[in-house]
Amino acid sequence: MSRSVQAGGVARLLIGLSLGYFLVMLDTTIVTVALPAMSPSLSEQQWISNGYTLTFAAFLLTAGAWSDRFGARRVFFTGLAAFAVLSGLSALAFSAAMVIALRVLLGVAGALLVPSSLSLIATAYPVPAARAKAMGVWAALSGTGLVAGPLLGGVLTQAFGWRAIFLVNVPAALIALALSAAAPATPPKPGRTDVTGQVSAIVALSTLTYALVEGRPWVLALSAVAAAVFVAAQRRPDAMFPPRLLSRGLLAGAIVNFGLSGVLFVLSLYFQETRGYSPSSTGLAFLPLTIPTAFNPIFTGRLVARIGPRVPAVSGFALMASGTFLQAFSSSAVLSVIALALLGFGVSLAIPSLLTAVVGSAPRELAGIAGGALNASRQTGAVIGVAALGAVLNATTPTTALATAGVVLCAGAAIVAWEPQKAAANRAPRS
Repeated sequence: MSRSVQAGGVARLLIGLSLGYFLVMLDTTIVTVALPAMSPSLSEQQWISNGYTLTFAAFLLTAGAWSDRFGARRVFFTGLAAFAVLSGLSALAFSAAMVIALRVLLGVAGALLVPSSLSLIATAYPVPAARAKAMGVWAALSGTGLVAGPLLGGVLTQAFGWRAIFLVNVPAALIALALSAAAPATPPKPGRTDVTGQVSAIVALSTLTYALVEGRPWVLALSAVAAAVFVAAQRRPDAMFPPRLLSRGLLAGAIVNFGLSGVLFVLSLYFQETRGYSPSSTGLAFLPLTIPTAFNPIFTGRLVARIGPRVPAVSGFALMASGTFLQAFSSSAVLSVIALALLGFGVSLAIPSLLTAVVGSAPRELAGIAGGALNASRQTGAVIGVAALGAVLNATTPTTALATAGVVLCAGAAIVAWEPQKAAANRAPRS
């Protein structure tokens, strides 16, 4: 096979993997604008949003372990097929409870796609600089789904009703399957499923979310106990999450999604319920945030390949915090556009940088679990962001909720700034 044909096959594979993750990210936010049409209850709205991200976050570590154990190709294809089927069923749901239940299952399917796609990228691009650029493309295509969700969700809901936001996943998943058909087979790694770690992670996260959404502070004690069990379980040699993969980058990943998902949730309700925007108008209002994510991660990947991830990551957090504070304390339409653009540029700087830092510093055989760990922390942050900022919004005002997110994002910048450079992979050589 010629080198150009091989390069074309790798390029198609990267697009297919990115499209699969695009769907995962799309479903974290595409429901946001449709929530008022799906249910009038704030509690149900939070659970429709969080039912997906909750199981997505809780199963990412196990999905990473399964990717390493059973082979990334098999896990990716299984998750993508399940995602298509469950999306079709979600479009047929006849109650909010059924939507929530199917969203919970969709989260599990989505979790299978993320670490397996990262592992396949690590296999297809063994050179660090090339891998950083590939992850920039992956983040650009897939990350667009995160912030394009409100725009697409608003247009589809306005034109066809909320069921269309699930139907759109089916043909996209089939295209991703076709493009990824040439994915290399990765050898499985012997091991066992960490049942204690998995169950304790699910209990810790679900009870924390329940306590925040339903206002049950006493449930936090159960969440703390489950978290302690998880930490203790990971000290075993065969645990699904080796302690050596711990880094401040994981905490920073949680803060990125805390800010992004929480801010999107608050602004979606604010634009529709306070300013009286229609779903499609609300989606269009998020366009300044969406546009930077379509191209900036590619630039970020190249920048990280040259100078390492720290400066781009800190810059990303600083831009996100600036945009959030500006949105909180300004009612001007022009300043709102600027604020959302700052948030979009910040997200598309921070996320690819953190991906390269965390996955690049992990041993090749642990690429799947490292990617799963980062995305688990990110989605945990998203769950907490929607629950916590929703609780603040319910008790105070959108200004207070947004200002809270801005403070948390400033903390994220400080955490990344003090993260030591641990490996040469974090500063990839020029290609």
